[in-house]
Amino acid sequence: MNAPPDPGREVWAIGDLQGCLDSLLALLDNLPADASLWLTGDLINRGPRSLDTLRWAMAQGDRLTTVLGNHDLHLLAVAAGIRAAHRSDTFDEILQAPDRADLLDWIRTRPLAHFDHGWLMVHAGVLPQWSRAQALELADELHGALAGPGWIGFLRTMYGNEPSQWSAQLLGADRLRVIVNALTRLRFCTADGRMEFHTKEGAGSAPPGFMPWFEVPGRASADTPIVFGHWSSLGLINRADLAAIDTGCVWGRTLSAMRLSDRRIVEVSCRELPVVL
Repeated sequence: MNAPPDPGREVWAIGDLQGCLDSLLALLDNLPADASLWLTGDLINRGPRSLDTLRWAMAQGDRLTTVLGNHDLHLLAVAAGIRAAHRSDTFDEILQAPDRADLLDWIRTRPLAHFDHGWLMVHAGVLPQWSRAQALELADELHGALAGPGWIGFLRTMYGNEPSQWSAQLLGADRLRVIVNALTRLRFCTADGRMEFHTKEGAGSAPPGFMPWFEVPGRASADTPIVFGHWSSLGLINRADLAAIDTGCVWGRTLSAMRLSDRRIVEVSCRELPVVL
C-alpha cells in the first residue's frame, strides 16, 4: 500500500503538459524539490515528448496526483482501436513502447476529479447544477467504468455531444457521456447547464445564450475553489472561486504552476517548438 502524501509538503498545481517535458523540468527547477504536484490533465499529445512525460509522471509515485483530460482519453481510445489517430497526435511512441500495457493501465486508473486542501481539481469544468460533492461522486462513477474490466466497452460509447445536458434520470452510456464531457471538454454552457462544444476561443466568444461554465449565476460549486486546465485561450485566471492554469505551453506560450496555499504563480516560457496545425 502506498504511503499517504506528507501533509507538510507544499502543493503546486500545474497546467496541461501535453508532452512538453522540457518545459516541465524547467518549471520544477523553480519549485521545492519535495513539493506535491497536481496535474490538471492532458499529460500527453501534441508536444514532442509524450512517452517521456508519461513515464516521468508514473515515476513520481505519491508525490503526483493527476486527473484525466480529453487527450489522455483519446490515447486510450486509439490504443483500443476505437478511434483513428489524428495527424497532430504525438503518442505513437507510447503505442509502440514495450511497457505500453503498463502505461495505458496507469492512465485509465487515474481519477477524473480530486479534492484536497480545500481545492477541487478537474480538467475542464463542473456543470453549474453540480455541487462539489456531486461532481466528485459522478467523477468516481466514471472512474469505475474506466478503471474496471469493461473499460473498452465504455470507450466505445464515450464519444458524442448528446445528451448535452445533465439529468439525474440519465442511465448507462448517456449518463457517463454527459459526465465525461463535462469534466474533460466543457467550456461554455447555458444557465441550465446545456453544453456547447464547438467554440474554443476565449471567454468573450460565447455563442448567444451561452456563457463560460464558471460564470453561471448561482453555480452550485461556487463555495469551493476549482483549479482546472483545458482552456488555453482563457489565459491565466486566478480569482477567489477558481484558477484556470492552462496557459498554452504547447502553443508556444508558458507553462504555469500555482501554489494552492497562497495562489503564488510560477511560470516558464515554452522550451518546445509551438504546435502548428
